[in-house]
Amino acid sequence: MGLLEQCEAAFGSADLYRVLGVRREASAQEVRRGYHRASLRVHPDRAEPDAKEEATRRFQILGKVYAVLSDAEQRALYDEQGTVDEKSEALSAQRDWQQYWRLLFKKITVKDIEDFEKNYKDSEEELADIKAAYVDFEGDVDRILESVLCADYTDEPRIRKIIEKAIDSGEVPSYKAFVKESKQKMSARKRRAEKEAREAEKTKEELGLGGEDDLKALIQSRNKDRKKEMDDFLAQLEAKYGNNAKKGGKKTTAKKGNK
Repeated sequence: MGLLEQCEAAFGSADLYRVLGVRREASAQEVRRGYHRASLRVHPDRAEPDAKEEATRRFQILGKVYAVLSDAEQRALYDEQGTVDEKSEALSAQRDWQQYWRLLFKKITVKDIEDFEKNYKDSEEELADIKAAYVDFEGDVDRILESVLCADYTDEPRIRKIIEKAIDSGEVPSYKAFVKESKQKMSARKRRAEKEAREAEKTKEELGLGGEDDLKALIQSRNKDRKKEMDDFLAQLEAKYGNNAKKGGKKTTAKKGNK
């Protein structure tokens, strides 16, 4: 499977620029920054044990994408023809992509992840990323949550408020997939989040992980609070739209016309 096919399978897009979350006209520095941000999201060091293999695969794909876009000749070939040279040295199958990452950026630590998340959440950068993801995925909340850094399903209430405010102010259009998303789809996200939390907790117990400094313990503690927030959020939706949901949809007060 070629790089473009790998990107499509792993990230839902064969567009190398979109995979890194940058513009086609992005400067070399912007491409590097996009690679750093995207790779932090899937870095194997922050993955749960049972998800490490998939995280490693996606991390390696991102390394290849950056290798292409950071090479002037490779990038020119991709821009002009929409193809990549699979036999190039940049895409060598023998390359250690984690070592490649460490040569570009400092070694990631638990503190790095915590500091990054703390500074990123509710920042102007996150707000811009949420709005961009909303437009890119035309209101598909599942894909928005997968795209935004440091976000999981329990961030939905907070992210929804940001998007709703942007819709009301006219910053972004109103997409039907967002404003008329079914309660069933929302509930499915909640079930997935609960299943992932149970599996992570089971894995943590099996491995004997613990201690306040353990990253996984911190994540689990955080998610317990967010799970309550998600429960409250869904309860509010039930109270507000319960009768209409049975008839096939909820009302929306979005100011823009649906697409």
